[in-house]
Amino acid sequence: MGLPELRMPFMYKAGLAMTASCFLLLLAACNGNGSVRDVPPPDRTEDTVYAHPGLGPYDPPVALSFVRETGDNLYELLRHLPGETLEDNRWSRLYEQVLGIRIQYEWTAKGDLYRQKLGAALASGDIPDVVKVNAQQLRQLSEAGLIQDLTEAYEQFATPFTKRILAQEGPGPFEAATIDGRLMGIPETLSSIEGAEFLWIRTDWLERLGLEPPRTMEDLLAISKAFTEMDPDGNGEHDTFGLAVTQYLWDPAKGLTGFMAGFHAYPNLWIEDDAGRLVYGAVQPEVKRALQVLQDMYRDGQIDSEFVFKDGMKVREQIASGKIGMTYGQQWASFEVQASYTNNPEADWKAFPIVAVAGTDVKVPLRFPTYQFLAVRKGYEHPEAIVKLFNLHLEKNWGETAEYETYYSTPYPAWQLSPVTPFPARKNLEAYRQLEEMRRTGDMSVLKDEARSIHRKIEDYLQYNEETGWGWEKTYGPDGAFAILDQYEKNGRLLYERFYGAPTETMIELLDILENLKNDVFISIILGSPIDEFDRFVEEWHRLGGREITEEVNRWYASRG
Repeated sequence: MGLPELRMPFMYKAGLAMTASCFLLLLAACNGNGSVRDVPPPDRTEDTVYAHPGLGPYDPPVALSFVRETGDNLYELLRHLPGETLEDNRWSRLYEQVLGIRIQYEWTAKGDLYRQKLGAALASGDIPDVVKVNAQQLRQLSEAGLIQDLTEAYEQFATPFTKRILAQEGPGPFEAATIDGRLMGIPETLSSIEGAEFLWIRTDWLERLGLEPPRTMEDLLAISKAFTEMDPDGNGEHDTFGLAVTQYLWDPAKGLTGFMAGFHAYPNLWIEDDAGRLVYGAVQPEVKRALQVLQDMYRDGQIDSEFVFKDGMKVREQIASGKIGMTYGQQWASFEVQASYTNNPEADWKAFPIVAVAGTDVKVPLRFPTYQFLAVRKGYEHPEAIVKLFNLHLEKNWGETAEYETYYSTPYPAWQLSPVTPFPARKNLEAYRQLEEMRRTGDMSVLKDEARSIHRKIEDYLQYNEETGWGWEKTYGPDGAFAILDQYEKNGRLLYERFYGAPTETMIELLDILENLKNDVFISIILGSPIDEFDRFVEEWHRLGGREITEEVNRWYASRG
């Protein structure tokens, strides 16, 4: 069993439940014996990159403590990297040898236990030298005087390469980390564009039923109906569903974000209305129409009647067993549906653009993804140390002295061993564009480390039928997900969230309540509650704090000119 080197999707922590299945993808076996040598510092006579103070060493070395969430995914990775542990590995050795920073973990814990322990630590003020927090926690720590201002540390010690990479998402991540004009945390900048969704469809089912790929939502609904009623698997039984849905409606694979967008409904985004004000998508009338259609699909058996009891892993098992033929999902959903191909080599899946109702142009919703920040304990003597870790992580993976196949993908995702994991927000799309240039010209030299690694996986699949390359070809191939994303961007189809400031005061107090209300009402309507429940939800949302949040968001928007 292998592990993914693809970056997994982002999610706001509050009220969200990331599907466990996104971490259980297959990769080819590790090259070589997996051993790790002690890596000497870079040759400074050959490369002047390390002359920057942000890559200079402490002498004597300094300790830098963290706490860390662990899980089965991390332990599976370590199983493939003999001689390495969470405390002693290629990244901890590199940080000490190059920067003179000794990484320490005060404690580690899994999942819910981690969140409980972190909450207790934050409440008591007993925090490590560096702590990863969400925007609400960052503000609370700042107001309590428990963390340091990092404005000067970032400005003086971030390398030009780091600043360029972390600016790829625009000003939003740093604005979200800025409190009263001061940078109080380094944003763990994620990628908006990686949140783009696609339609993943079993093309062998389309062919068996004589159907064409969808161009409109009406086409999609006809396909869903046919996949449910016309025995697409040919077993003579009524045992298939048209569309995958999980208990978490906004799952990045098998969720309903892309479906809603087909009706110009964006229930998780702050968008601009016709008057130029920001409004929350969940309370707009377009959502009501989408919910009505979903209710009809559920009633007609196109959606599993037990979806509210099934998480992403259970729905993935349904796909693997050939019971579902269509799902919305991000670019990495190829690895989710690959289990279907593994069990049945005749099962063929392909990514298609999401579609909109006839006569309208689709917009692909992209949430503001940065939700975590690294804050430094008040009193720690070297606040710039966290910036230095960012610098070296980016440099050794994508800079002039990069050793991609040692520090990023072996092909196992060694980058996960680092306590900080910044990355270029557009790296995957750029890798696809390099691959496309190579396919067009035949010039292999245009491929950089990441694209070259992906190319090998795809070639192993195409030439030797190496199964682990199947998902890579579906994502990065000439007709794969990134080919579609490339067109989304070039054709102006991407709809970016318009609010990216720090949480407002009312958000901090009430957002979780409002999000839970939204999800509960939407599920209730899909299951058959009267559609007018949506109108009552809109009234309740505004009454319970949504009105105040909207005013706060628009004050922020107006302040930006």
